[in-house]
Amino acid sequence: MKVHEYQAKKFFASYGLPVDRNIICRTPDEAVAAYKQLGVEKAVVKAQVHTGGRGKAGGVKLGSSEAEIRQHAEAILGMDIKGFIVDRVLVSEAVDIASEYYMSILVDRKSKCPMLMLSRAGGMDIEQVAKETPEKIEKIIIDPVTGMSDYLAREAAFKLFDNMAQVKQAVPIFKNIYKLFTEKDASLAEINPLVMLKDGSLKAIDAKMTFDDNALFRHPDVAELFEPTEEERKEREAKDKGFSYVNLGGSIGCMVNGAGLAMATMDMIKLYGGEPANFLDIGGSSNPEKIVEAMKLLLSDKHVKVVLINIFGGITRCDDVANGLLEAFKVIETDIPIVIRLTGTNEAEGRAILEGTHFTVGTSMADAGHKAVELSKKL
Repeated sequence: MKVHEYQAKKFFASYGLPVDRNIICRTPDEAVAAYKQLGVEKAVVKAQVHTGGRGKAGGVKLGSSEAEIRQHAEAILGMDIKGFIVDRVLVSEAVDIASEYYMSILVDRKSKCPMLMLSRAGGMDIEQVAKETPEKIEKIIIDPVTGMSDYLAREAAFKLFDNMAQVKQAVPIFKNIYKLFTEKDASLAEINPLVMLKDGSLKAIDAKMTFDDNALFRHPDVAELFEPTEEERKEREAKDKGFSYVNLGGSIGCMVNGAGLAMATMDMIKLYGGEPANFLDIGGSSNPEKIVEAMKLLLSDKHVKVVLINIFGGITRCDDVANGLLEAFKVIETDIPIVIRLTGTNEAEGRAILEGTHFTVGTSMADAGHKAVELSKKL
């Protein structure tokens, strides 16, 4: 789960991290009022959306008067940044930056531990730095048993700063952000940039946090900040109905019983030149109502041109699945081609039931995959 910059900064501030003064606004009038309230000569107007690249998209502007702040707020509010419409902006005090740095804590899957990432090349182009000059990124694995010790925090601080004044400031920043990361079950806590001001002080002028969805029940203060996208809303609704669903943006909708088979089905579609629209594991049930709900979920995706239903009958019998499909499609109206592959217990009986219907039946997984891909390219 992601939160906005201003929400992450509130968490940072509550854990003693030095953040800039800022006020969240939803209208140009509120932005002007925030500028007055901050009482600064210059302020930054920043779009608040759940994506990066705001600066390059024109979603971050510097203003030094009420008129400029209003102009920037009017331009940014309503802006489309990578498919996200800006409905609020953060007005922050502008600071005199001497240098910029990058730091984050995330979960390293290889070591299965938290990892601190640092770079003296912070700022908008950190992704490019990581890609072209990875040697500029420092990585420190944190033992969860000992955590962010004073020694480890000092070691990290010396990787960023040469001056002892900044090292002394950085140590509590590292310790406190690690405490926030662990206590709130975060999967990412990032400051980019962490800046050194011209007076030598350090300040976090941007903040990014994501949280482990599986731990939200322990953190109602985090859970209440959830603002799902349309796809995230679908995924949550699917979970409530007993499905495992992830949207992938392709044209071939997949309905499969079993996570492993679902993964293999997506790989097969890619191998044959198609694009899977989703991962959807409906479990072992042949209940017509469950199939109806799964189909509604698939058909709600406007990108889906073909649906591939791939069923392995182990405990579930293929003839029961076939009858369930026929019952389900009595209440589902769609012109989208449906390709079905049934194998396992009573597969011959299941295929016989589907003969003469509008379904396209594959004799094997490969056959069904090829047919689905061919149909998707014709439509």
